[in-house]
Amino acid sequence: MKPANLLFILSDEHNPRVLGVNGHPMIKTPNLDRLAGRGVRFTDAYCNSPICVPSRASLATGRYVHQVRFWDNGIAYDGSVPSWHHRLREAGHEVVSIGKLHFRSADDDNGFSEEIMPLHIVDGIGDPLGWLRDPLPVRKAALRLSDDAGCGNSNYQDYDDKITAAAIDWLKAHAARRPGKPWVLFVSLVCPHFPLIARPEWYGLYPEDQVPEPVLYSPHERPNHPYVAAIRECMIYDKGFDEAKRRRAIAAYFGLVSFVDHNVGKLLDALAASGLDGETRVLYSSDHGDNLGTRGLWGKSTMYQESAGVPMLLAGPDVPQGFVCREPVSLVDVFPTVTEGAGLPRHRADRDLPGANLLDIVRGTAAPRTVLSEYHAAGAATGAFTIRKGRFKYTYYVGMPPQLFDLDADPQEARDLGQDPGYRGLVARCEAELRRLVDPEAADAAARADQAARIAAMGGREAIIARGSFGHSPVPGTKPVYN
Repeated sequence: MKPANLLFILSDEHNPRVLGVNGHPMIKTPNLDRLAGRGVRFTDAYCNSPICVPSRASLATGRYVHQVRFWDNGIAYDGSVPSWHHRLREAGHEVVSIGKLHFRSADDDNGFSEEIMPLHIVDGIGDPLGWLRDPLPVRKAALRLSDDAGCGNSNYQDYDDKITAAAIDWLKAHAARRPGKPWVLFVSLVCPHFPLIARPEWYGLYPEDQVPEPVLYSPHERPNHPYVAAIRECMIYDKGFDEAKRRRAIAAYFGLVSFVDHNVGKLLDALAASGLDGETRVLYSSDHGDNLGTRGLWGKSTMYQESAGVPMLLAGPDVPQGFVCREPVSLVDVFPTVTEGAGLPRHRADRDLPGANLLDIVRGTAAPRTVLSEYHAAGAATGAFTIRKGRFKYTYYVGMPPQLFDLDADPQEARDLGQDPGYRGLVARCEAELRRLVDPEAADAAARADQAARIAAMGGREAIIARGSFGHSPVPGTKPVYN
């Protein structure tokens, strides 16, 4: 693979099902569809933890959450574990971020040559309420999701405008400079993350009376698994919805996805106008998905495909065009993809990284590996760990029954085979495969111990509850709104 520049575009909370090229019947994403057509579309891509901070820590370090112990939205990446940003900068490459990072602080050395307009966790503390897991608190701020949903402007959309404009300016400047070594520009957008408010030109694409109802939404269709039941009572999003609000929320989410697509189109056009597209690869993904009402769940934090899955597209030099890769991948695969794509040899300290270069996966030359996602954050009554084994998706819950789904026969994950006697042997093999990657009980205990230490340092459970919670991280220059 010849070294090349990389434009890495990351959105926030993009449900992989809500993408035209992935077969959604209503969503309009012409620019992402165009990117997929000139590159590779990964149909089964996963985040490594379905919530912002730990997912982004795994993305940065190429390591699983239990390895780096950035467990939740209050224990954030602090630059202490080498990232692909560090490796590139150390080798003399320019590696610049624009937009949301959701690390601890810009005062840490996060590895970038420059951080432009970064969004980090609030006051270096983030969301301590996520440390409270026994018992789980009721997160009242979740009710704002339904109240806010609809047509209008938001500072998240304004922030994405600024991020996109800054990235276009950066590309124009580099078209003139043409530095010797390949660069990486990491453009990190905040949409379609809630608040679910979309401007009229995007909201109007999706008439409220025509948007689809969430799948498995009726009470009798919802799973009764204890983990899912617990998260529903903690993250009380759905308690604020009636049919009208639900349709507004879905129309707004679709509008925000089209808004993201519009910004991706502007970036692709700027790359072409700069003359850099022939020497630049483009990678698009998201930090996690969004349940979007499916099973009565909103936000992320579950291991279902809507939440733990992400879109992933790769195009540019040496990338096959119009190729569909069905091999499961995850965000830890980005580290070797980025570093090797810039021409760096594998650092001796990175030889045990669990990921593989995405192009090696496409070519079928990557060593066999198992995709892992795990969750220890807000709403998690216990540690949750998911792997893929062929067509099957297995989730292990510490102290709770496992789940097993046949994604070929049951893509909506409506039939849980975890307790089916006919699948007992496969469940046992999946658990053995998981345990080759992680000791789930030990990881769960480590997460709880780290969180307990943070709780004590913050003055205890009641002090954290009194502090309250906020619905979403504020953009730079603004303050969070607590419930």
